[in-house]
Amino acid sequence: MSISHAPPSSPERDIPLKSSFPASSSVDVVPLLPASSRRTRVPRWLRRTTGPVLLLVLWQLLSSTGVLTADVLASPGRIAQVAGDLIADGSLPSAMGASLQRVAAGLALGAVVGTGLALLSGLFRIGEDLVDAPVQMLRTVPFVGLIPLFIIWFGIGEAPKVAIITLGVTFPLYLNVYAGIRGVDAQLIEAGESLGLSRWGLVRHVVLPGALPGALTGLRYSLGIAWLALVFAEQVNADSGIGFLMVQARDFLRTDVIVVCLIVYAFLGLLADFVVRSLERLLLQWRPTFTGR
Repeated sequence: MSISHAPPSSPERDIPLKSSFPASSSVDVVPLLPASSRRTRVPRWLRRTTGPVLLLVLWQLLSSTGVLTADVLASPGRIAQVAGDLIADGSLPSAMGASLQRVAAGLALGAVVGTGLALLSGLFRIGEDLVDAPVQMLRTVPFVGLIPLFIIWFGIGEAPKVAIITLGVTFPLYLNVYAGIRGVDAQLIEAGESLGLSRWGLVRHVVLPGALPGALTGLRYSLGIAWLALVFAEQVNADSGIGFLMVQARDFLRTDVIVVCLIVYAFLGLLADFVVRSLERLLLQWRPTFTGR
């Protein structure tokens, strides 16, 4: 015969638990905000403009105290006055228009050539065998050193200027698009194949979206090099453009005009970079990234 023994009751189990707070009292819970939320936030545009403003103040201070003389570097006030004069007589807008046309033509041709070669080399092994080695050889040749050849081949008109910009744009785009294609995760390719995607479907829905971040990075590099190539291109017998203004200012020792042209180059490059970054935010919404803290 089996006898079941009930476990002895413990005093702790028989005593009901009581709330540590009185029944009539109410507790207000105040959420704690992060330290970053409690601090007064400074607008980002204000933080980004602080550095250039401080640089201008230092520049003006050095000019006012005579550390920087006018024949070495004109003061910011003088630079602003000269820029206003160039805008008023139409010299600066006309020069900017000519330079923008050259950059746009060179960038378009370089984008087509660089992206096309990268697709051929990145998507096909036979393309890589035929294309990659010559491109790697050519990209190590300084494009500035090819200016004499371009003048012999294309003359002294617009063609050599556009060719220099095209050559400078092609290689950064090629390298970044090629690296983006070859950097696509192989497991994504296998997943697409298991879903029944064709070769073109894999390229369209897997490979190209995966290579898009690299392509946009290459476009940013290419824009920077395009403005650098423009500076050299417009030294080749130019009769218009920002470089033409710089050559004239050099002949007459006008450092103020030279600085105005350099500032215009810088702002055009900054504007182009802003456009590409806006495209990145628009086209890469599907890819969450770290944006700093």
